[in-house]
Amino acid sequence: MNVEEILATLTAFPSVVGTPNGEIVDWMRDYCKAAGAEVTVLPGPEGDRSNLFVTVGPRAGRGYIISGHMDVVPAGEPEWSSDPFVLRREGGRLYGRGTTDMKGFLACALAALPGLAAMNLRQPVHLAFSYDEEAGCRGVPHLLAALPSLCERPLGAIVGEPSRMQPVRAHKGKAAARLEVIGRSGHSSRPDLGLNAVHAMAGVIMHAVAYGQSLAGGPLDPNFEPPYSSLQVGVVAGGQAVNIIAGHCTADIEARAVPGVSPASLLEPVKARLFDLRESGFEVIWHELSSYPALAPADGSKLAAVLRELTGQEPLTAVSYGTEAGLYQQAGIDAIICGPGEISRAHRPNEYIEIGELAACQSMIENLGARLAA
Repeated sequence: MNVEEILATLTAFPSVVGTPNGEIVDWMRDYCKAAGAEVTVLPGPEGDRSNLFVTVGPRAGRGYIISGHMDVVPAGEPEWSSDPFVLRREGGRLYGRGTTDMKGFLACALAALPGLAAMNLRQPVHLAFSYDEEAGCRGVPHLLAALPSLCERPLGAIVGEPSRMQPVRAHKGKAAARLEVIGRSGHSSRPDLGLNAVHAMAGVIMHAVAYGQSLAGGPLDPNFEPPYSSLQVGVVAGGQAVNIIAGHCTADIEARAVPGVSPASLLEPVKARLFDLRESGFEVIWHELSSYPALAPADGSKLAAVLRELTGQEPLTAVSYGTEAGLYQQAGIDAIICGPGEISRAHRPNEYIEIGELAACQSMIENLGARLAA
Protein backbone atom coordinates (compact mmCIF):
# COMPACT_ATOMS: atom_id res chain seq x y z
CA MET A 1 0.00 0.00 0.00
CA ASN A 2 1.22 3.50 -0.75
CA VAL A 3 0.90 6.40 1.66
CA GLU A 4 -2.33 7.70 0.13
CA GLU A 5 -3.99 4.30 0.32
CA ILE A 6 -2.92 3.92 3.94
CA LEU A 7 -4.22 7.39 4.79
CA ALA A 8 -7.55 6.56 3.17
CA THR A 9 -7.80 3.47 5.36
CA LEU A 10 -6.87 5.34 8.55
CA THR A 11 -9.27 8.18 7.79
CA ALA A 12 -12.14 5.70 7.47
CA PHE A 13 -11.73 4.73 11.13
CA PRO A 14 -13.74 7.31 13.13
CA SER A 15 -11.30 7.18 16.03
CA VAL A 16 -12.73 10.24 17.76
CA VAL A 17 -11.08 11.18 21.04
CA GLY A 18 -12.66 9.55 24.07
CA THR A 19 -14.17 6.63 22.13
CA PRO A 20 -13.06 3.00 21.67
CA ASN A 21 -10.19 2.60 19.20
CA GLY A 22 -9.98 -1.18 18.83
CA GLU A 23 -10.67 -1.20 15.09
CA ILE A 24 -7.84 1.14 14.11
CA VAL A 25 -5.45 -0.53 16.56
CA ASP A 26 -6.23 -3.99 15.16
CA TRP A 27 -5.72 -2.86 11.57
CA MET A 28 -2.40 -1.14 12.34
CA ARG A 29 -1.22 -4.14 14.39
CA ASP A 30 -1.90 -6.53 11.53
CA TYR A 31 -0.31 -4.22 8.97
CA CYS A 32 2.86 -3.82 11.03
CA LYS A 33 3.15 -7.54 11.72
CA ALA A 34 2.77 -8.27 8.01
CA ALA A 35 5.64 -5.84 7.37
CA GLY A 36 7.87 -7.89 9.68
CA ALA A 37 7.80 -5.64 12.73
CA GLU A 38 7.46 -6.60 16.37
CA VAL A 39 4.16 -5.24 17.72
CA THR A 40 2.85 -4.73 21.25
CA VAL A 41 -0.70 -3.61 22.01
CA LEU A 42 -0.88 -1.75 25.31
CA PRO A 43 -4.46 -1.54 26.65
CA GLY A 44 -5.21 1.55 28.72
CA PRO A 45 -7.06 1.58 32.04
CA GLU A 46 -10.29 2.66 30.27
CA GLY A 47 -10.61 -0.90 28.93
CA ASP A 48 -11.69 0.08 25.43
CA ARG A 49 -8.63 2.03 24.20
CA SER A 50 -5.04 1.00 23.56
CA ASN A 51 -1.66 2.38 22.66
CA LEU A 52 0.46 0.61 20.05
CA PHE A 53 4.24 0.12 20.13
CA VAL A 54 6.10 -1.21 17.10
CA THR A 55 9.79 -2.08 16.68
CA VAL A 56 11.66 -2.69 13.46
CA GLY A 57 15.32 -3.66 13.53
CA PRO A 58 17.20 -5.09 16.52
CA ARG A 59 15.35 -4.73 19.79
CA ALA A 60 18.67 -4.37 21.59
CA GLY A 61 20.39 -1.06 21.17
CA ARG A 62 19.26 2.55 21.38
CA GLY A 63 17.19 3.83 18.51
CA TYR A 64 14.58 6.46 17.73
CA ILE A 65 10.84 6.71 18.34
CA ILE A 66 8.45 7.94 15.67
CA SER A 67 5.50 9.14 17.75
CA GLY A 68 1.94 10.07 16.89
CA HIS A 69 -1.64 9.81 18.13
CA MET A 70 -4.45 7.78 16.58
CA ASP A 71 -7.38 9.87 17.83
CA VAL A 72 -8.97 12.81 16.07
CA VAL A 73 -11.31 15.59 17.16
CA PRO A 74 -15.03 15.27 16.29
CA ALA A 75 -16.18 16.28 12.80
CA GLY A 76 -19.71 17.52 13.37
CA GLU A 77 -19.31 20.91 11.67
CA PRO A 78 -21.90 21.48 8.91
CA GLU A 79 -19.30 23.22 6.72
CA TRP A 80 -17.71 19.95 5.57
CA SER A 81 -17.92 19.64 1.78
CA SER A 82 -17.79 15.85 1.89
CA ASP A 83 -17.88 12.97 4.37
CA PRO A 84 -15.02 13.79 6.79
CA PHE A 85 -14.27 10.08 7.26
CA VAL A 86 -13.87 9.37 3.56
CA LEU A 87 -10.60 10.61 2.09
CA ARG A 88 -11.21 12.98 -0.82
CA ARG A 89 -8.51 13.97 -3.29
CA GLU A 90 -8.72 17.34 -4.99
CA GLY A 91 -5.67 18.42 -6.93
CA GLY A 92 -2.65 18.06 -4.66
CA ARG A 93 -4.71 17.97 -1.48
CA LEU A 94 -6.24 15.12 0.50
CA TYR A 95 -9.27 16.09 2.59
CA GLY A 96 -10.61 14.33 5.68
CA ARG A 97 -10.72 14.51 9.45
CA GLY A 98 -7.27 13.88 10.87
CA THR A 99 -5.38 14.17 7.60
CA THR A 100 -3.21 16.90 9.13
CA ASP A 101 -3.73 16.13 12.83
CA MET A 102 -2.32 13.58 12.58
CA LYS A 103 -3.16 10.52 10.57
CA GLY A 104 -1.09 11.88 7.70
CA PHE A 105 2.00 11.38 9.83
CA LEU A 106 0.86 7.89 10.88
CA ALA A 107 0.36 6.99 7.22
CA CYS A 108 3.89 8.15 6.40
CA ALA A 109 5.35 6.03 9.19
CA LEU A 110 3.40 2.97 8.09
CA ALA A 111 4.26 3.50 4.42
CA ALA A 112 7.94 3.68 5.37
CA LEU A 113 7.79 0.57 7.56
CA PRO A 114 8.31 -2.13 4.88
CA GLY A 115 11.38 -0.28 3.60
CA LEU A 116 12.75 0.04 7.12
CA ALA A 117 12.18 -3.67 7.70
CA ALA A 118 14.17 -4.45 4.55
CA MET A 119 17.14 -2.42 5.76
CA ASN A 120 19.91 -4.00 7.78
CA LEU A 121 19.30 -1.69 10.73
CA ARG A 122 22.05 -1.54 13.34
CA GLN A 123 19.75 0.38 15.70
CA PRO A 124 15.98 0.10 16.00
CA VAL A 125 13.22 2.40 14.85
CA HIS A 126 10.14 2.36 17.06
CA LEU A 127 6.64 3.53 16.20
CA ALA A 128 4.69 4.73 19.24
CA PHE A 129 1.01 5.42 18.55
CA SER A 130 -1.15 6.73 21.38
CA TYR A 131 -4.82 7.36 22.14
CA ASP A 132 -6.72 10.37 23.52
CA GLU A 133 -4.02 12.93 22.85
CA GLU A 134 -6.79 15.38 21.97
CA ALA A 135 -8.16 15.06 25.52
CA GLY A 136 -4.90 16.28 27.05
CA CYS A 137 -2.39 13.53 26.27
CA ARG A 138 -4.17 10.89 28.35
CA GLY A 139 -2.89 7.79 26.58
CA VAL A 140 0.83 8.30 26.13
CA PRO A 141 1.72 8.33 29.88
CA HIS A 142 0.72 4.65 30.02
CA LEU A 143 2.92 3.92 27.01
CA LEU A 144 5.85 5.76 28.55
CA ALA A 145 5.42 3.83 31.80
CA ALA A 146 5.78 0.58 29.86
CA LEU A 147 8.71 1.78 27.72
CA PRO A 148 11.53 0.28 29.86
CA SER A 149 10.11 -3.18 29.21
CA LEU A 150 9.75 -2.53 25.48
CA CYS A 151 13.13 -1.12 24.46
CA GLU A 152 16.35 0.42 25.63
CA ARG A 153 16.18 4.13 26.39
CA PRO A 154 15.71 5.79 23.00
CA LEU A 155 18.12 8.35 21.59
CA GLY A 156 15.17 10.59 20.80
CA ALA A 157 11.52 10.88 19.90
CA ILE A 158 10.18 12.60 16.79
CA VAL A 159 6.62 13.70 17.49
CA GLY A 160 4.89 14.20 14.15
CA GLU A 161 2.45 16.99 14.94
CA PRO A 162 1.86 19.28 11.95
CA SER A 163 4.80 21.66 11.52
CA ARG A 164 5.16 21.78 7.72
CA MET A 165 8.12 19.45 8.21
CA GLN A 166 10.08 22.12 10.08
CA PRO A 167 11.58 20.75 13.30
CA VAL A 168 10.30 22.51 16.45
CA ARG A 169 12.30 22.45 19.67
CA ALA A 170 9.86 23.76 22.29
CA HIS A 171 6.19 24.28 23.15
CA LYS A 172 4.10 25.46 26.08
CA GLY A 173 2.62 23.14 28.69
CA LYS A 174 -1.05 22.98 29.59
CA ALA A 175 -3.37 22.13 32.46
CA ALA A 176 -7.17 22.16 32.35
CA ALA A 177 -9.83 21.77 35.04
CA ARG A 178 -13.61 21.85 35.46
CA LEU A 179 -14.93 23.88 38.38
CA GLU A 180 -18.26 22.82 39.83
CA VAL A 181 -20.39 24.85 42.23
CA ILE A 182 -23.50 23.39 43.86
CA GLY A 183 -25.83 25.83 45.59
CA ARG A 184 -29.52 25.74 46.52
CA SER A 185 -32.25 26.36 43.96
CA GLY A 186 -35.62 27.92 44.52
CA HIS A 187 -38.03 30.55 43.22
CA SER A 188 -36.25 33.66 41.99
CA SER A 189 -38.65 35.88 43.96
CA ARG A 190 -36.97 34.69 47.17
CA PRO A 191 -33.23 34.90 46.49
CA ASP A 192 -32.71 35.10 50.24
CA LEU A 193 -33.75 31.46 50.55
CA GLY A 194 -31.38 30.08 47.93
CA LEU A 195 -27.71 29.97 47.01
CA ASN A 196 -27.15 31.07 43.42
CA ALA A 197 -24.36 28.94 41.98
CA VAL A 198 -24.07 31.09 38.84
CA HIS A 199 -23.49 34.22 40.92
CA ALA A 200 -20.89 32.42 42.99
CA MET A 201 -19.13 31.09 39.91
CA ALA A 202 -19.15 34.58 38.40
CA GLY A 203 -16.98 35.78 41.26
CA VAL A 204 -14.53 32.93 40.71
CA ILE A 205 -14.43 33.67 36.99
CA MET A 206 -13.77 37.38 37.55
CA HIS A 207 -10.87 36.40 39.81
CA ALA A 208 -9.56 33.98 37.19
CA VAL A 209 -9.72 36.60 34.44
CA ALA A 210 -7.87 39.19 36.52
CA TYR A 211 -5.27 36.64 37.55
CA GLY A 212 -4.83 35.52 33.95
CA GLN A 213 -4.21 39.10 32.87
CA SER A 214 -1.53 39.44 35.53
CA LEU A 215 0.46 36.61 33.95
CA ALA A 216 1.48 39.00 31.17
CA GLY A 217 3.97 40.39 33.69
CA GLY A 218 6.06 37.25 33.48
CA PRO A 219 7.97 35.03 33.62
CA LEU A 220 8.60 35.89 29.99
CA ASP A 221 10.02 33.75 27.20
CA PRO A 222 10.46 35.68 23.95
CA ASN A 223 10.47 32.46 21.93
CA PHE A 224 6.68 32.23 22.29
CA GLU A 225 3.68 34.18 21.09
CA PRO A 226 2.52 35.51 23.49
CA PRO A 227 5.79 35.45 25.46
CA TYR A 228 4.07 34.69 28.76
CA SER A 229 1.85 32.05 30.34
CA SER A 230 -1.90 32.43 29.93
CA LEU A 231 -5.17 31.42 31.55
CA GLN A 232 -8.68 31.47 30.12
CA VAL A 233 -12.21 30.30 30.88
CA GLY A 234 -13.53 28.44 27.85
CA VAL A 235 -16.92 27.00 28.86
CA VAL A 236 -19.55 28.05 31.42
CA ALA A 237 -22.83 26.22 32.03
CA GLY A 238 -25.46 26.58 34.74
CA GLY A 239 -29.02 27.31 35.70
CA GLN A 240 -32.37 26.13 34.33
CA ALA A 241 -34.56 29.21 33.78
CA VAL A 242 -34.49 32.92 34.47
CA ASN A 243 -37.03 32.58 37.28
CA ILE A 244 -35.20 29.77 39.08
CA ILE A 245 -32.29 30.34 41.42
CA ALA A 246 -29.39 28.53 39.78
CA GLY A 247 -28.47 25.57 41.93
CA HIS A 248 -25.59 24.35 39.81
CA CYS A 249 -22.84 25.82 37.64
CA THR A 250 -19.67 24.55 35.97
CA ALA A 251 -16.78 26.30 34.27
CA ASP A 252 -13.88 24.82 32.28
CA ILE A 253 -10.56 26.65 32.46
CA GLU A 254 -7.12 26.09 31.03
CA ALA A 255 -3.64 27.42 31.65
CA ARG A 256 -0.78 27.37 29.16
CA ALA A 257 2.68 27.72 30.63
CA VAL A 258 6.06 28.69 29.24
CA PRO A 259 8.90 26.23 29.99
CA GLY A 260 10.00 26.42 33.60
CA VAL A 261 6.48 27.07 34.88
CA SER A 262 4.22 24.25 36.05
CA PRO A 263 0.89 24.47 34.19
CA ALA A 264 -0.97 23.00 37.18
CA SER A 265 0.52 25.62 39.51
CA LEU A 266 -1.11 28.37 37.45
CA LEU A 267 -4.53 26.99 38.34
CA GLU A 268 -3.91 26.92 42.09
CA PRO A 269 -5.08 30.52 42.83
CA VAL A 270 -8.34 29.80 41.01
CA LYS A 271 -8.76 26.54 42.91
CA ALA A 272 -8.25 28.39 46.19
CA ARG A 273 -10.90 30.97 45.29
CA LEU A 274 -13.32 28.17 44.36
CA PHE A 275 -12.84 26.43 47.68
CA ASP A 276 -13.41 29.70 49.54
CA LEU A 277 -17.07 29.39 48.48
CA ARG A 278 -17.54 26.61 51.01
CA GLU A 279 -17.51 29.24 53.73
CA SER A 280 -20.71 30.65 52.20
CA GLY A 281 -22.50 27.30 52.19
CA PHE A 282 -21.75 26.15 48.66
CA GLU A 283 -20.51 22.69 47.76
CA VAL A 284 -17.61 22.82 45.33
CA ILE A 285 -15.75 20.19 43.30
CA TRP A 286 -12.49 20.53 41.37
CA HIS A 287 -12.13 18.13 38.44
CA GLU A 288 -8.69 17.84 36.88
CA LEU A 289 -9.21 17.34 33.15
CA SER A 290 -5.70 17.15 31.76
CA SER A 291 -2.13 18.24 32.25
CA TYR A 292 1.07 17.95 30.28
CA PRO A 293 4.42 19.72 30.64
CA ALA A 294 6.07 22.17 28.31
CA LEU A 295 8.80 21.04 25.95
CA ALA A 296 11.90 23.04 26.81
CA PRO A 297 14.56 23.60 24.15
CA ALA A 298 17.50 21.35 24.95
CA ASP A 299 20.85 23.07 24.52
CA GLY A 300 23.14 21.16 22.21
CA SER A 301 20.44 18.66 21.30
CA LYS A 302 21.81 15.93 19.04
CA LEU A 303 18.26 15.20 17.93
CA ALA A 304 17.84 18.75 16.61
CA ALA A 305 21.01 18.28 14.57
CA VAL A 306 19.70 14.99 13.19
CA LEU A 307 16.40 16.59 12.13
CA ARG A 308 18.23 19.52 10.57
CA GLU A 309 20.08 17.01 8.41
CA LEU A 310 17.01 14.90 7.62
CA THR A 311 14.73 17.80 6.66
CA GLY A 312 17.17 20.40 5.39
CA GLN A 313 15.37 22.97 7.55
CA GLU A 314 16.69 24.97 10.47
CA PRO A 315 14.75 24.02 13.63
CA LEU A 316 12.20 26.54 14.87
CA THR A 317 12.69 27.42 18.51
CA ALA A 318 9.11 27.27 19.74
CA VAL A 319 5.37 27.07 19.08
CA SER A 320 2.53 27.86 21.48
CA TYR A 321 0.40 24.74 20.92
CA GLY A 322 1.08 21.62 22.95
CA THR A 323 2.06 18.03 22.11
CA GLU A 324 3.16 14.79 23.71
CA ALA A 325 6.80 15.81 23.24
CA GLY A 326 6.95 17.41 26.68
CA LEU A 327 6.00 14.09 28.26
CA TYR A 328 8.79 12.31 26.39
CA GLN A 329 11.24 14.94 27.62
CA GLN A 330 9.91 14.57 31.16
CA ALA A 331 10.59 10.82 30.84
CA GLY A 332 14.24 11.58 30.02
CA ILE A 333 13.99 11.21 26.24
CA ASP A 334 15.17 13.97 23.92
CA ALA A 335 12.14 15.04 21.88
CA ILE A 336 11.36 17.26 18.93
CA ILE A 337 8.28 18.06 16.83
CA CYS A 338 8.35 17.46 13.08
CA GLY A 339 5.46 16.44 10.90
CA PRO A 340 3.52 17.12 7.70
CA GLY A 341 0.63 19.54 7.51
CA GLU A 342 0.02 22.86 9.20
CA ILE A 343 -1.60 23.42 12.60
CA SER A 344 -3.93 26.10 11.18
CA ARG A 345 -5.70 23.40 9.13
CA ALA A 346 -6.40 21.20 12.14
CA HIS A 347 -9.65 21.07 14.14
CA ARG A 348 -11.67 22.72 11.39
CA PRO A 349 -13.96 21.71 8.50
CA ASN A 350 -12.33 20.51 5.28
CA GLU A 351 -9.07 19.66 7.00
CA TYR A 352 -6.50 18.62 4.43
CA ILE A 353 -2.90 17.65 3.86
CA GLU A 354 -0.82 18.13 0.76
CA ILE A 355 0.48 15.10 -1.11
CA GLY A 356 3.93 16.69 -1.31
CA GLU A 357 4.02 17.00 2.47
CA LEU A 358 3.35 13.30 2.85
CA ALA A 359 6.15 12.48 0.41
CA ALA A 360 8.58 14.69 2.32
CA CYS A 361 7.64 13.09 5.63
CA GLN A 362 7.96 9.53 4.35
CA SER A 363 11.37 10.39 2.92
CA MET A 364 12.45 11.83 6.26
CA ILE A 365 11.54 8.61 8.06
CA GLU A 366 13.20 6.44 5.43
CA ASN A 367 16.33 8.60 5.59
CA LEU A 368 16.40 8.18 9.36
CA GLY A 369 16.42 4.42 8.77
CA ALA A 370 19.28 4.78 6.28
CA ARG A 371 21.31 6.54 8.99
CA LEU A 372 20.82 3.53 11.23
CA ALA A 373 21.53 0.88 8.60
CA ALA A 374 24.79 -1.00 8.38
